[in-house]
Amino acid sequence: RPHLCDGRDLLLAAARHPMLESRLGRECIPNDLDLPEARPMAVVTGPNMGGKSTFLRTAALLVVLAQTGSFVPAESMRFGLADRIFTRIGASDFLQKGQSTIMVEMTETARILNQATSRSLVILDEIGRGTSTRDGLALAEAIALHLRDLKGGGPRTLFATHYFELTSLGEDPRIQNLHVEVQEWEERLLFLHRIKEGPADRSYGIQVAR
Repeated sequence: RPHLCDGRDLLLAAARHPMLESRLGRECIPNDLDLPEARPMAVVTGPNMGGKSTFLRTAALLVVLAQTGSFVPAESMRFGLADRIFTRIGASDFLQKGQSTIMVEMTETARILNQATSRSLVILDEIGRGTSTRDGLALAEAIALHLRDLKGGGPRTLFATHYFELTSLGEDPRIQNLHVEVQEWEERLLFLHRIKEGPADRSYGIQVAR
């Protein structure tokens, strides 16, 4: 049973994605999330296929469930009401309207930056992927800093990225680094699907592609 608080915290203990579990027919690996009002942004790094997107969507889905008055699949949940939930996930275009992949991504991102408030929940997954590495990194960093410095306080934000340069933002006390655990065993990857504190330093894209 979620506990509603007056502040802007979002604290989850052993949270799971209920729709994914329903589809798979088994229980998913539970994970914790600690986004206190004083440190509302997390940069999430780690391997492809490791579970970053699932972690982000679990947090957003549980907020939706809690605000409709539902119980949630977690050992505990403490949160302050969110006025909006914004997501920027995936890569797609809208060619019939003359919008390329980067145009769709930036249009959706601009809408988030113009409408988000300190009480919002923002889910960003791989911002800047639709352009060159240097441009994409610059966009991703600028977007993260804009949200951090939002008037009235930064919104609760989960920012998944393969730009490991962004983990340097964790030097700011308002931003934390999280990563998805993976183990290497005899040239194989073992995806543990567990979220831990601290940054990752590799994406294992070649191994995942193989």
